[in-house]
Amino acid sequence: MALHPEIAAFLAGLPAPPEGPLDPAAMRAAEEAHVAPPAERLPLHAVEDVTVPTEAGGVPVRIYTPAASGSHGVLVYFHGGAFFLGSLETHDHIARSLAGETGLRVVSVGYRRAPEAAFPAGLEDCYAVVRWAAGEDTGLAWDGTTLALAGDSSGGTFVAAVAALAHDDGFDRITHQILYYPSLDLDFDTDRYASLRENAVGYGMETAALKPFNAFYADSGADPADPRVSPLRRTDLTGLPPALVVTAEHDPLRDEGELYGRRLRSAGVPAVVSRYEGAGHGFVQHFSWIPEYHEVFAETREFLGRD
Repeated sequence: MALHPEIAAFLAGLPAPPEGPLDPAAMRAAEEAHVAPPAERLPLHAVEDVTVPTEAGGVPVRIYTPAASGSHGVLVYFHGGAFFLGSLETHDHIARSLAGETGLRVVSVGYRRAPEAAFPAGLEDCYAVVRWAAGEDTGLAWDGTTLALAGDSSGGTFVAAVAALAHDDGFDRITHQILYYPSLDLDFDTDRYASLRENAVGYGMETAALKPFNAFYADSGADPADPRVSPLRRTDLTGLPPALVVTAEHDPLRDEGELYGRRLRSAGVPAVVSRYEGAGHGFVQHFSWIPEYHEVFAETREFLGRD
């Protein structure tokens, strides 16, 4: 189907991007300027900022508790942003919606970003927080049941990579992996996937922008041939946690996400692939206020068995 009319109208009103090289500081400031004030955010029982101690230093996290309870299942969330954008603030609304819809305590990770932090700093932060969340004396009161991972776009990359790292380390407590329009193959040769050509122009994120947007990460040492960078390069997907892979019809990254789901199923891993028609890349972050796209949180709840 055609791009959703409300998304199309929004994109038509955007100014042309500035010429010249990307400026991470300016782009981050522009993102932060559009964050809703606290009074307008979804209310929850408690929201707390803490710092998780790791071998590499403290990692800021924001903990969302949906309701008063002695213990909770936990969902660890990794925000998107091409590895150099996004923050606890810009993706606060996604974490709140996940907590409110699933009833899980959500831990949103403020991992280190490129270009200031070289690969694999951000990935290591995400993995360290997952290990911390499953530990004792964290204050999370994890009930020992659900320990899910969720992430959008490059955050989905980290979900797949962390799930694989945990499996290789024998850390078997992760129960689910949830990837919203993930970036899973950082080789952006346009002949690799049909969606890179079909959705190249006019849907928000354009194929020609993928390489420069991910250049900060690649230039920091993230080799696209490394399965930690491009999880589709992993040859053996057996034993990974069950997955929900959400894709968007008009996303250049659509096909690699759907391929990941098929490869998981071929490896014996339960995997649900759910394509949202009329949507483009980033719809969970930018357009989940549209009712048919807000359904992604209900689908996440159902996948987690929280009904």
